Amino acid sequence: MGSRHEARERALQILFQYDIHGKPGLWLEEFWKPLKADEETKAFAERLVAGVLEKKKELDQLIGRYAVNWTIARMQIVDRNILRIGAYELLWLNDVPAKVTVNEAIELAKDFGDDEAAKFVNGILDKVLSSEQRLEVKRREASGVKREAK
Repeated sequence: MGSRHEARERALQILFQYDIHGKPGLWLEEFWKPLKADEETKAFAERLVAGVLEKKKELDQLIGRYAVNWTIARMQIVDRNILRIGAYELLWLNDVPAKVTVNEAIELAKDFGDDEAAKFVNGILDKVLSSEQRLEVKRREASGVKREAK
């Protein structure tokens, strides 16, 4: 069974490289070779990377809206990619509960960011979750409110 936490770590590492290199290349072909990730982990990581890259412009606009006094370009590379992954999961991965997404993002920030990264990531993702109309269902699920039958 694959580890989604490991997949998120790998997705973060790949997205970090994209920010540095700007495009795929030999580095991407070589990325998985030394790792012992199973297919499920690799597939989820690649799903996250593909989704973030596809929705990057929209994600950056969304994050920028809630990152008071910060632009995406000024953010640490690690922080902005954790936020991109978290926002992508919140908005487009309906099978991942909001609590899981936010907790995983905080853990990534603790593991890969500086001392303030976890608070920064938590604050922005919390604003996204609490403010975005599209996330009403996930908000209710996160607060324990059950969906009404239609």
